Amino acid sequence: MQTLLFSYRAASHLPGKRAQAIVGVVASGDLEVLLQRTSQSTDCVVTVSTAVRGFDEIWEAVIADFVERRAPGGLRISINDGGARPDVVALRLAQGLRLMGEDT
Repeated sequence: MQTLLFSYRAASHLPGKRAQAIVGVVASGDLEVLLQRTSQSTDCVVTVSTAVRGFDEIWEAVIADFVERRAPGGLRISINDGGARPDVVALRLAQGLRLMGEDT
């Protein structure tokens, strides 16, 4: 199992009051994304656990694009990969962010 760690400074803090969210399932080539609100800062830390080696640059590109477009400041994101394609990664991250933006 390989663990990748990425740290970013987002353009803004993610609004909303939800403390945590989970989307996806680690099965059938998908992935699980866990999101936790950690602070009011613009920092965003993403940890990826994957058994698929050799895709570090692709992970970095997908996550950097997500942070730039969606500004998930104040979140810690944990990804448990089951061999998902980049488009599925982007979809799950967007789904999780939408949940985190809710006021529940």
